[in-house]
Amino acid sequence: MSIPICDFVRRYRDSDTARLHMPGHKGKPLLGFEPWDITEIDGADELFTSHGIIAESEAQASALFGAHTVYSTGGSTLCIQTMLHLTALHAASKGERPCILAARNAHKAFVNAAALLDIDIRWLYPETDSGYVSCPITPEQVRRTLEKSAQRPTAVYVTSPDYLGNMLDLRGIAAACHDLGVLLLVDNAHGAYLKFLPQSHHPMDLGADMCCDSAHKTLGVITGGAYLHISHTAPALLTRQAKASMALFGSSSPSYLILQSLDAANDRMADFKGTLPTFMYQISTLKDRLCTNKYRLIGEEPLKLTLCPKSFGYTGTELAGILEQHGLYPEFYDPDHVVLMLTPYNSADDLHRLEAVLLGLPQKAPVAAVPPPVPHPQPVLTPRQAILAESETLPIGQCLGRVSAAAAISCPPAIPLAVCGERIDRQVLDCLRYYGVSACAVVKE
Repeated sequence: MSIPICDFVRRYRDSDTARLHMPGHKGKPLLGFEPWDITEIDGADELFTSHGIIAESEAQASALFGAHTVYSTGGSTLCIQTMLHLTALHAASKGERPCILAARNAHKAFVNAAALLDIDIRWLYPETDSGYVSCPITPEQVRRTLEKSAQRPTAVYVTSPDYLGNMLDLRGIAAACHDLGVLLLVDNAHGAYLKFLPQSHHPMDLGADMCCDSAHKTLGVITGGAYLHISHTAPALLTRQAKASMALFGSSSPSYLILQSLDAANDRMADFKGTLPTFMYQISTLKDRLCTNKYRLIGEEPLKLTLCPKSFGYTGTELAGILEQHGLYPEFYDPDHVVLMLTPYNSADDLHRLEAVLLGLPQKAPVAAVPPPVPHPQPVLTPRQAILAESETLPIGQCLGRVSAAAAISCPPAIPLAVCGERIDRQVLDCLRYYGVSACAVVKE
């Protein structure tokens, strides 16, 4: 497979050319990558109006994923912003106000984009308390909610896989959405690699109309590289307007380092796919050994290892500290979980070291502390009204009864316990304290 962006930049790097254009480093190494860092010179194409080498590379990615695929150098955040603007355009084409029915564990990027675009959000909570990071909604629940809606939403928005590795029945949810004339949008930031499993579990193969993939999270792409995928069966407006919508939010100086990385990944994908079965077996075997040793694991995602260590006698924070002392840095931890993200680029030594540390820990008495129930805070303002209002940051002890002005949770996982515009009640405060949040931005009274 050709790598048109990489080849162009390589030829330019190797040429005897005076760089009388941006960037200011002129290709002179400071950190080492500078000779490869260019801007939109003649022949380099333009991301948001691509017709040359970027368009050629995106066409290769589209063929790999079986969708209309657009590159993002602003991570999945830019893709989410684009999906929501396209959803608003779709609603306008039908003479409707845009409204999205969203699973409650949505990333703050979704909330912020909806606020900026003045899109109404209706939240869908799980039928049982599963923590704020997960939202295990079912196709039946989605169908029931849509059928009972006095005003049917423009789209349903879900996160799958979630940060803990839980996966939804996307095929069933897609069927419910499409039976009732509603788009399905999927935050698949953690699941780009799912396309390349022996049997694809990628949203584009399960019926989603649009989804985002963070290529940098699970593929060999540098940080910031992502894909926006649009189904070939989705309304034509979505594909036609995708680039223009992305340009509303994206930098007019997209990183050519990231574009080269996305381009090179196309060429490596066959090898990546070939390594997956063996690596999946290694991870499955590791998970089995941990379970045999009395560790509790959750999540169906094959390359994510999520430990619930309290039953083994350790908080998530404590276990993460132990791992870091041994040079093993987790993706995420909170009092209840430790999340380890693994790919075939991890070495056999990485896995051996991880196993040795975990199996070498003595089991202790279970930790009794349990997280508080997930709150269902009352909306007072729309998210848009809240983020545009004058705000102040206060210690959480002074926030009872106030209205949230921003996502009050750390990143990761960047899932707000109280969405901007919602009142901070005692349940919200209990959760904020439990997860170590000490201050909140609230609407000024």
